Amino acid sequence: MQRRKRRIAAVLSAAATSLLLSLSVSPTAHAATHDPIVFVHGISSSSSSWDDWVGYFKADGYTAAELDAWTYSWSQSNATTAAQLATEIKNVRARTGASKVDVVVHSMGALSARYYLKNLGGTAYVDDFVSVAGTNHGTSVASLCSWLYRSCAEMVPGSSFVTALNSGDETPGSVNYATYWSNCDAAVDPDSSALLSGATNVGVGCISHDDMNNDHGVYAQVRAFVE
Repeated sequence: MQRRKRRIAAVLSAAATSLLLSLSVSPTAHAATHDPIVFVHGISSSSSSWDDWVGYFKADGYTAAELDAWTYSWSQSNATTAAQLATEIKNVRARTGASKVDVVVHSMGALSARYYLKNLGGTAYVDDFVSVAGTNHGTSVASLCSWLYRSCAEMVPGSSFVTALNSGDETPGSVNYATYWSNCDAAVDPDSSALLSGATNVGVGCISHDDMNNDHGVYAQVRAFVE
């Protein structure tokens, strides 16, 4: 009888030890390694403009679930796009279980994403915000299409949309902000439009507007910022 009791005790002890070991390693095994990244494209573009960077992020250890490049109707008001971005981020968080995401934008995508942060409560759900060749203060080039598209009219320097967006704090909340800008960007005029007060503003040299979110050197700097 005593021998049987000792055998049962040994089995229970081994089981308890195994359980404790599994509990001690499970948080590490299941911990998320990255904030999901939501990519926002610019005018006359689509999610495919991020194909190169999505590939680079995957090569550097991000999973497909952590990389969300989506397409929206770029001709609509940037405020409308911001509301859709809010839904997109909510869905990404629900799908991945992440409390926050990183937002990486190109060109006009900066306007809708910043509207979301400033006016739609987005600062509670975004860890890092990265603007790549962003038209943060508008661009004179937008006058060429302002009569055709509302989004383009909102991008004209001095427009009511841009003025309101940049009134007060340009980098609200506890979000980490960075901008990457080029002195050879013909689509962002003046160059200083891309910079934000309170952000980490990084000049990347002479890279064209359309190459900014394809360039591997710029990507490497962005990846280092969001990690």
